[in-house]
Amino acid sequence: MAKRLRDNISSDYINAANRLRSRRARRRIVAYVESYDDVYFWRMVLSEFEDDTRYFEVMLPSKMKLSKGKKQVLMNMVKNKVGADMIACVDADYDFLEQGTNPMSKYIIDNPYVFHTYVYAIENYQCYAPSLHDVCVMVTLNDHLVFDFDDWFAQYSQAVFPLFVWSIWYYRRGEHNDFSITDFNRVIETGNFNLQNPYRGISNVRQKVGRRVMQLQRENPDAKESYLALKEELKALGITPDTTYLYIQGHHVFDKVVLPMMNKICEKLRRERENEINHKAVHGTQRQNELSCYTHSMSSVVQMLKKNTGYFRSKPYLRLKADIERFLQATSPAAPAEDSAPVTTNDDVSAVIDAL
Repeated sequence: MAKRLRDNISSDYINAANRLRSRRARRRIVAYVESYDDVYFWRMVLSEFEDDTRYFEVMLPSKMKLSKGKKQVLMNMVKNKVGADMIACVDADYDFLEQGTNPMSKYIIDNPYVFHTYVYAIENYQCYAPSLHDVCVMVTLNDHLVFDFDDWFAQYSQAVFPLFVWSIWYYRRGEHNDFSITDFNRVIETGNFNLQNPYRGISNVRQKVGRRVMQLQRENPDAKESYLALKEELKALGITPDTTYLYIQGHHVFDKVVLPMMNKICEKLRRERENEINHKAVHGTQRQNELSCYTHSMSSVVQMLKKNTGYFRSKPYLRLKADIERFLQATSPAAPAEDSAPVTTNDDVSAVIDAL
């Protein structure tokens, strides 16, 4: 009985528990997230809103099982009564861009107690271009600016944007089997990153995208008007040709684009620092001591990317913060009383569960 009770905790349950505590005690808000990696990200987001009246507890969807992921988080939200004291925090994936064209997307966008990243996933935030030089400094302790991340990612984004619009076009129609995210990722693969000629990969991507776009145009001869309308709608949602990399699959951006690039750039910066030590050392012992000290001070590229918080100044992140601020204002004790969750019929619940 106790196990079943814990597995079906609702916002009302947490609210009642809050009321049993002292009036001076802080209000507890449970935030369910998808995976272990998401705990740190959402802790950083939500901690900015903690004060002497409230705090957040970031949790995986089930304490009793090892199940996790977006499906499990939203299943909890659908089956249990969410509200002011229990929220869900998930990656946006394509659900934000699909703008309610399927039950999953509609539920995530319409439910005021479900918060999403706006960008595809937290990995996209970790790869936020204006912050990558800082990550290089964190890894190598060398502040020499040897690469223009902003320009490279703007050009890469411009190259993939026309095909990205087609990807969303297919997903909005439920025809993703005809052109899946995996298909899209294969086309926008940059290949080996070469620091001596870094834009060669973008040139190759631009050619591949052009060929695939022409193919899709031939396969959908009547789609020009809807394609152009979608293109403008995506821009209105904040997806510009210069920032497309934030909205494509996060693992692809992290593993296939940013990580190989960062490894090459950080290796160059590391060699620079070691050459500087070798040049300035007065004798061999000093050289070995300095090189040893430097080596032990360096960090892993992957670890520093995962700890990167330079995205705090990005527009999608500021938009996410604004959503949370509105939620807290609407659910504060001084706010007018509201239902704990939007009205959801059994049919709505079944549709979302089926989509999951």
